[in-house]
Amino acid sequence: MDNAQLMKGVLEGCVLSIVARGETYGYEILGILEEAGFESLGEGTLYPVLTRLDKNGLIACRKAKSPLGPIRKYYSVTEKGRQELQDFLKRYRLLTQSAEAILGKESES
Repeated sequence: MDNAQLMKGVLEGCVLSIVARGETYGYEILGILEEAGFESLGEGTLYPVLTRLDKNGLIACRKAKSPLGPIRKYYSVTEKGRQELQDFLKRYRLLTQSAEAILGKESES
């Protein structure tokens, strides 16, 4: 099974969760994801997710000068995004519990 397909929905939920913790920017989000074990994610993977979340009204984006000089996009969660995160968490937990009920039996064999 293609790992990219499996990760797509989970990645959006994780990015939304990171942004919901407080205003942040792309490079910081990448660092948090990599630290959590999402290896070999790049800007080409992250920025389409951020664009989709912004387009769907789940996050807001503002541009401002960074302490290092160039303009940076800062992301924050919207109220709609907070609700979507809660809905995602419910769906994710149900899905993982259901999958574990089946896949966990494989390790018992």
